[in-house]
Amino acid sequence: MMALNRYRLHNLAEKGHRRAGVALRLLQHPDRLLSTILLGNTVANLTAVSIGSVIALRLYGEAAIAIAGFVLTLVVLVFAEVAPKSLAASHPEQVSFAAAYPLYGLQKLFYDWIPLIRLVNALGRLVLRPFGIVPRRVSTSLDTDELRIAVRDSESHLSPQHQTMLLRILELETMTVDDVMLPRTDIEGIDLDDDWDEMVEQLATSHHTRLPVYRLSMDHVVGVLHLRKVMHLSQTNNFNRESLEKMIRTPYFIPEGANLMQQLLNLQGQRRRFGLVVDEYGDLKGLVTVEEILEEIVGEFTDNTPALDRHTHNLSDGSYVVKGNTNIRDLNRKFGWDLPTDGPKTLNGLILEHMESIPEPGTSVLLDNYAVEIMQTRGTGVSVVKIQPRVKPADQTDKEEQTDDSS
Repeated sequence: MMALNRYRLHNLAEKGHRRAGVALRLLQHPDRLLSTILLGNTVANLTAVSIGSVIALRLYGEAAIAIAGFVLTLVVLVFAEVAPKSLAASHPEQVSFAAAYPLYGLQKLFYDWIPLIRLVNALGRLVLRPFGIVPRRVSTSLDTDELRIAVRDSESHLSPQHQTMLLRILELETMTVDDVMLPRTDIEGIDLDDDWDEMVEQLATSHHTRLPVYRLSMDHVVGVLHLRKVMHLSQTNNFNRESLEKMIRTPYFIPEGANLMQQLLNLQGQRRRFGLVVDEYGDLKGLVTVEEILEEIVGEFTDNTPALDRHTHNLSDGSYVVKGNTNIRDLNRKFGWDLPTDGPKTLNGLILEHMESIPEPGTSVLLDNYAVEIMQTRGTGVSVVKIQPRVKPADQTDKEEQTDDSS
């Protein structure tokens, strides 16, 4: 009974499986169930020993009682304990469903009609009380870490794709908007103080459907513009700066470090496609889109990621030239790398954290077994690096060499 899968049991009971429903009701009160089983078990074992002792006494005299006790102990241990319980543990559903109705009837008899089980449980709690032990109902709910383990252990029932998606959903609980946001330097926006012809050209050539609108700098965002509506407006005679400003929608701001899962729900509730991430001073840090969040769950929607392709370039020797402001998660996802993501979010930040200074061009560093060469720097950080394929740790290389030698 205790080896049953509670979640499968719930599923069977909801589908109308009567014995599963009875077993589920029994497991709702495990103390009563255990008392019922142990009561029957104890009575059966003691009765067997008593009858065996009486038979041995009548047939062979007092000298046979000790021998009979030893033989009965062995018989009970093997045939009434180890063998049947091992069988039941190997086939919990078949055995438990067969025993569900008898156990339920015995529990009703000795708990509701003849309160023997209540008395035994009360005495048990009384014995534990001086030691400060209070029996509590065992919770069967799972936390996030336990759910993650359950999903990993369900690989025989889930496809790899579904398993990966479920694990990524659970990972969203530990992620923040900083992990997936587009950095401020890569945000395309409309400056309302620009020349009108330049604004029209930018609207016509933009690859996005929504753009943030600001004045003078990105720190003064005034709203969001839907380009599809602008295109409709451009077909009329009323297309000018004033009519354009009337179409600006209030922006949705997200505080820096906000939980990613919660922001996905907030964006859904607000019917927004993206939010602007700001720090405690109100300065713009980046932009988070619903698409980026969903890609954390299902992976890339397309094989090409133009924004990332502009930041990376592969060389003939298998290495990659990468811009320093590239998001580490994007690199890991695109190239199957395993760069650490629990600290800085960009490659530049990871290098600066590791070296604790702004390196000179030509400097090489090993980041989590990835050989990184600094190609270009700017005043405040690293702008371009070259990353070599991952280097195997020395101990792993030695082990492989020893394996090759032994073979």
